[in-house]
Amino acid sequence: MTDAGEISEITSQAELREYVGDPLWRTATKVRPRLGELDRQWLASSAFCLVGTSDADGRCDVSPKGDPAGFTHVLDDTTIVVPERPGNRRVDGFLNVLSNPHVGLIYLLGGRGDTLRINGRAKVLKDAPFFDEMIVKGNRPMLALLVEIEEVFYHCSKAFLRSQLWKPETWRPEDLPSRAHIAKTYERKEDSLEELEAYYGPGYAEKLYG
Repeated sequence: MTDAGEISEITSQAELREYVGDPLWRTATKVRPRLGELDRQWLASSAFCLVGTSDADGRCDVSPKGDPAGFTHVLDDTTIVVPERPGNRRVDGFLNVLSNPHVGLIYLLGGRGDTLRINGRAKVLKDAPFFDEMIVKGNRPMLALLVEIEEVFYHCSKAFLRSQLWKPETWRPEDLPSRAHIAKTYERKEDSLEELEAYYGPGYAEKLYG
């Protein structure tokens, strides 16, 4: 670890604001309390979001959620529902929501640098009539996250431009070990690498809704 004597820390909100300055007026006031028509269009086109939660003690989790475009069900201008699909059953985010309902979501569109952000209060649902409208490949959600919207706003593309995330010529997935190799190292040491490569191979996509 770096010598603590070399670290210069900010320890108060006032100091932080003094250091970075105040946001532009249009940035500070862009937050809205409900969805607009453009927000609905974005949700209808988005196939992926990140859901941030924390427990009552402030320990955080960010979970990716993805499905065909439009997977987020819009109940009205202040309520959305994110379906849960078969997974590893850790349900970290759901466990957090049960003790602290505050959530933050970021919706991405492939190839777009700007993002839609939604903050609000969530509930964990085990059933509702609209679950039937979220069936994908025969899979009806067992659970869903209902979010009562408090804030909606768009985030500019600077982070995506800096990272060049959507530029295929910058992609180098071969620089890192495969998913099978990572699983063998940390999660499934008792399985052979060959078994894991078969498990995470082309047939993996066929198990997504099983």
